[in-house]
Amino acid sequence: MEQNEKERGRDRDRGRGEDRDKEFVEKLVKLNRTAKVVKGGRRFSFSALTVVGDRKGNVGWGFGKANDVSEAVRKSMDKAKHNMVRLPVKNGTIPHSIQGTFKSSVVLLKPACSGTGIIAGGPVRAIMEAGGVTDVLSKSIGASSQYNVVKATFECIRQMMDIRKVARDRTKPVSEIWG
Repeated sequence: MEQNEKERGRDRDRGRGEDRDKEFVEKLVKLNRTAKVVKGGRRFSFSALTVVGDRKGNVGWGFGKANDVSEAVRKSMDKAKHNMVRLPVKNGTIPHSIQGTFKSSVVLLKPACSGTGIIAGGPVRAIMEAGGVTDVLSKSIGASSQYNVVKATFECIRQMMDIRKVARDRTKPVSEIWG
């Protein structure tokens, strides 16, 4: 009888949203509170910077603003899911060294051997964990604004060469290039 009820949609709220939660890893990078002084006192608003990934090489970032914390986080998560990009991962690390710049923030990413872990600061660590990278070395140079560091890291990801595209351009099989 229980299986029959699940098929007809009568299983009420047991397990509601479990598939969505398991599908994506959601990380809050920064939550900012701002105050506007009005006649009746202070009005607070919130902005949230989040990173979303599936730990299989897809990662995205989002920025949302609202008068409520939960609404700002929800908006940023939705935007992050729409801004997903492919992060090439080979044996738990990135395929090659890369440098990305956004405004005055510079992020260096280097591949690391197995067992090294993620050697990175807050925003870069969140992106790499959400993307499924387990071993990477990074260095953040210049401005340490978390928003700019996230944008610089995604610039690194955008510049990374995808092995399938490289193999297609060279007209060689992937196994011959990566070994």
